[in-house]
Amino acid sequence: MIVAETNRLFILQFTLKDAPFFLELVNSPNWIKYIDDRNTKTVKAAEERIQDGHLKSYQSTGFGFYKLLLKAENNKPIGTCGLIKRDTLDDVDIGFAMLPDYEGIGIGYEASKEVIKLAKQQFKLKRLVAIINPDNKKSIKLIEKLGFTFEKLVKPFADDEELLLFAKTL
Repeated sequence: MIVAETNRLFILQFTLKDAPFFLELVNSPNWIKYIDDRNTKTVKAAEERIQDGHLKSYQSTGFGFYKLLLKAENNKPIGTCGLIKRDTLDDVDIGFAMLPDYEGIGIGYEASKEVIKLAKQQFKLKRLVAIINPDNKKSIKLIEKLGFTFEKLVKPFADDEELLLFAKTL
């Protein structure tokens, strides 16, 4: 299901058929370095993550992480961007990640702008946050370009890693 469209992208909900792409994405170097490494090594494991994460989020909140398709490359899946309501955060969190060949070319900005618009107009959210690994300078720069400002350090996950929390009023 197409959720939104930009000049270069189709933004769609994930389905279980996206497991091979999702497997590639979650095993890309920057995903493992800055987001997580849950040892997702098979298509079946990727399907389970899509089922337990993305699909459940769409059902419970109406939103979630979306797949990004690049129009110029035959609608090739190249990344993800979306919204998640984490139990450990008061506000909805925006996140994004691209395959290595598509980092640094404005895709994250373009997709995030559209997802922020959805958050405000469709989901009537008043505020968004972003949690970022302090070493992820590119994501910090992008989130600041989107108008988010640093608020505080947080430890939202069981691993006790401190992350930067940025926020934006919509």
